[in-house]
Parts: sequence; C-alpha cells; structure tokens
Amino acid sequence: MAATLSAWRIDRYGPPEVLRPETAPLPTPGPREILIRIRASAVTRADGMMRAGRPRFARLFLGLGRPRQNRSGTGLSGEVIAVGAEVTRFAPGDAVFGEAGMRFGANASHICLEDGSVLMPKPDWLSHQDAAVLCDGPLTSWHFLRELGGLHAGQRVLILGGAGSLGSAAVQIARAAGAEVTATAGPRNQGLLLELGADHAIDYTSRSLETGAARYDVIFDTLGVSSFRAMKDQLAEGGRYLCPVLSLPLLAASLWSRVVGGKRALFAAAGLLPPEVLRGYLGQVLGLLEEGALVPLLDRVYPLSDLVEAHRHMETGHKRGNVVVV
Repeated sequence: MAATLSAWRIDRYGPPEVLRPETAPLPTPGPREILIRIRASAVTRADGMMRAGRPRFARLFLGLGRPRQNRSGTGLSGEVIAVGAEVTRFAPGDAVFGEAGMRFGANASHICLEDGSVLMPKPDWLSHQDAAVLCDGPLTSWHFLRELGGLHAGQRVLILGGAGSLGSAAVQIARAAGAEVTATAGPRNQGLLLELGADHAIDYTSRSLETGAARYDVIFDTLGVSSFRAMKDQLAEGGRYLCPVLSLPLLAASLWSRVVGGKRALFAAAGLLPPEVLRGYLGQVLGLLEEGALVPLLDRVYPLSDLVEAHRHMETGHKRGNVVVV
C-alpha cells in the first residue's frame, strides 16, 4: 500500500490554473468506510463549474468565499484496498466504480468513501476508464430522459449538445428507449451523431433551433444553451424541456410551468438523490452497456499529473464525449 495520497486541491474559485497538486498521508478507513485505489476518474463540465464557483448562487452550497470541500473530481473507478470493521458490501480486492458526490476528491490516487455511497461492483468486462464516466453523462441522462422526462417508445426527442458527455449518452439512451432522436452539434460532429444512433442531426451553427417546424415531446438541453421560453413553441402539447444546468431563469420557468400546467420546464439535481436510488439507475445503465445499446464515448485520456490541461480541454466546448485522468 502506498504511504501517501496524491490529489488536487482548489483553494479558491477560478480557472483551471487554481488547481494545485498536493500529497497527504494515506487515510485510514473508518468503521463504515472503504479505501479505494483510483485507476481512472472523470473530468466533467460539472467539475469545472464547481471549481469556478458557477453559477454564483451555487456558492451558498459549495462555500461562499472558497470551496468547503476543496478537492477535485467526482466520478471514479478503482479497487478496494482496505475496509472498515463494519463494512459488509465490499472487501479488499473488489473492483468498484461510482462517485464521491459532494465529498469530491476523485481526481486522486486514493479516496475513502462510505460503503453506502454511490458505489457499485465493476464488472470484469467494463474498463476502469469507461466505468469512471458512468456517473456523469450516462447516469444523468438516464435520470433526466427516463425518470424525469418519462421518455418512451414512439416519442420525439431533441437533444441539444449531442456530442458531449451528457449528449452522447442521451442520444444512445433515447434510441434504446425507441424514441425518434434529433440531436444538435457543430459541423464536425454531424456524422458522430448519426453513428451514436440519432435519426436526424442538426448543425446548430447554420440553423436556428427556435424556428423549426418540428414538435418534440422532450427537449433535453444538456448544456443550458437555450431556455424554456425560447424552445416552448418547439414542444408538443404536454411536452417537457429538461436541463441539468440550473439557472435563475430555469428555476423561475420550472415553478411557473408547474402552476400553469401543459408544457413544462423541469430540473432536478440528480446527484442529490439518495444513493440507493442512484445505484438503481446505474444498474439500468449497466444493463444497456451489457446489451451494447450504450457505449461511453471517450475523447481524451490524461495522466493525473495533467489535470489542469484536462480541465482546459474540457472547457474548450469542443470535446467529444468524456475526458478522463488515469
């Protein structure tokens, strides 16, 4: 067992350059904790927003002047190397994947997590790199499309930002549900959308999305690039506009449309759901992977020592799928 833990800390909100490497003594798991050697961890848009403290009102939860939990990263995959005396779900040597949640600290060599957290046994057929990203795009997209949006066979869905982490998973999940899928991306990713299973690909740089003739049962704005107000006319009666990027206009639209009824704007913080619920969703996601209906899309893989560069690339807005550090 290594004597020290290598990690990345965030002492103040800001750009990728605020990330600082650190070493610390290897933690000893408490009675209900497991110590994991991390083999791969995700670098997500949500991680970047937390690092930057955006939107600003999120600092009420993250820490006003600086992050209360000052380590980086949420999604991870690795092996259990030690367990507390009361742990029953896992044993040393088990391969696991999941997320650190609001505890953060997944972009590291090791982490201690509660055995009742969002952790699952990793199947042998699933690589650590693929497993590390499942709690971002696939899990979030499953929650929004299938649980929040109620998407089912025969419906029409529009996915805004179809080439990113959430979007690439959402296209595949919607396709597996039997929906007619339209997705947007830039010119270079039109072919990728079709390869992922979209029925129709839209180049957002050459067409206004708010003026099309199509009507959709579900619009999933994976990046927060539009709004309920702008897309309302594109929704069918009873349609739902879903967005995982919380903003004050989205919050207002969610409350207003709930009172008025009919077309709805919906948001939910998937990561704040009870761990047992999220583990159930991950079981559904694993089923799609095992069937071959869902394949995590990996854009770039960096060494952990290059986390700053990984964050820079993630924030260019041009990544295809997921960014991972190993």
